[in-house]
Amino acid sequence: MPPSLEELASLIKEVQIDARRAETPDELAQAKARALGGRGFLKSALSQIKDLAPEERKAYGQQLNAYKDELEEYFRRRADEISAAAKAKAEFFDGSLPGTRVQMGRLHPIRAAMRHIVDIFVSMGFDVFTGPEMEYEKYNFDLLNIPQYHPARDDMDTFFILPGLVLRTHTSPVQVRVMEKIRKREDVIVQMISPGRVFRRDRPDATHTPCFHQVEGLQVGRGISMANMRWILDEFARKFFGPETRTRLRPDYFPFVEPGAELAVTCSMCEGKGCRVCKETGWIEVMGCGMVHPQVLLNVDISPDDYSGWAFGFGVERMAQVLYQVPDARMFFENDMRFLRQFS
Repeated sequence: MPPSLEELASLIKEVQIDARRAETPDELAQAKARALGGRGFLKSALSQIKDLAPEERKAYGQQLNAYKDELEEYFRRRADEISAAAKAKAEFFDGSLPGTRVQMGRLHPIRAAMRHIVDIFVSMGFDVFTGPEMEYEKYNFDLLNIPQYHPARDDMDTFFILPGLVLRTHTSPVQVRVMEKIRKREDVIVQMISPGRVFRRDRPDATHTPCFHQVEGLQVGRGISMANMRWILDEFARKFFGPETRTRLRPDYFPFVEPGAELAVTCSMCEGKGCRVCKETGWIEVMGCGMVHPQVLLNVDISPDDYSGWAFGFGVERMAQVLYQVPDARMFFENDMRFLRQFS
C-alpha cells in the first residue's frame, strides 16, 4: 500500500527542511532526489496507486501531483537563492583584509645547478645534446674503448636490462652518437655537452647514489690541445664556483682519454687553506678529463692524424655538494622541505 497523504505531507516537510539547510547545488540535489528522484518517495507512491481502492485512486493521485508541483517550485526557488548567495560571496571583496600568501615553487637544487652549468657552457659556444637513458653496450662501452674485461662492465656495477642493453652509466654515449653523425663532413668540428641522468649499482652513501646526473663535454677539431681544455675548464670553474676559484690538474687514467687527468678546485669551505672537508689539502676533485683517445676517434671514422679533441665529465650532485657546501649527497633526494627550501 502507498503511504497515506498525511505521511507524505510529513515526508515533504522533512525534505523542505533539508533543502533550506542546503548551501551548495550538490546538497540541494541530494534533498531533491529523496523526494523527486527515480527512487524518491513520490515516485514510489505513484507506482503503488494501483493498490488503492478504485474510488480512492483519483483523489490520491490529484493530491500526489499537487505535492509534486509544490516541491518542484520550492526547489526552483531554493536553487535561485543558493546561486544568488554564491554570486554575492564571489563578488564580495574586503580590501582591509591581508592578501593570501602565494606559495612560490622553487627549482630543486640539482635542477638549478644543472641549468647553471648548461648556461655557462652555452655562453662559451657549446651545443647541448641529449640521448637515450637505456643504451646499447656498443655505445656505452665498446666505442668508448672500454674493454670487455673492464670492471665497469660487471653486473655488480651496471644495470643490465637485456643482453647488450644497459641503463647508461655515463652520458658519453651521446658524444659518440654526435661524432658518428658529423664524421662525413670535410671539416670535423664538435663542441658539445651532454647533460642527463645516469645509473650505476652504487650503494647510497655521502658521495654516491644509484641514480644521479652527469654533464659530459667534448671538443674535437684540427689542432685541439690540452691548452684549449685547461682554459675552458678554468673559465667554467670561475663562473660556477666563483671568480677566486683556482684549478689543478693531476694525471689519472680513463679508458676513453689519453692522457687523462683529474681536475680539482680550491675548497669552498676553507678557500684553499685546508680543512676537514678537503682533508687538509685545500683541493676538492670535481671531474675527470683528458685528450680523446685516438681509438675512440677511429671507432667513429675520424682520423686521429688530422683531428684531435678533449673531453670531460662530472657528476652534478658532486658539483652541487661543493657549490652549496652540502655534506651528504643523499640529502638532495630525501624530499625534506626544510632542506630544499634553502635553495632558490
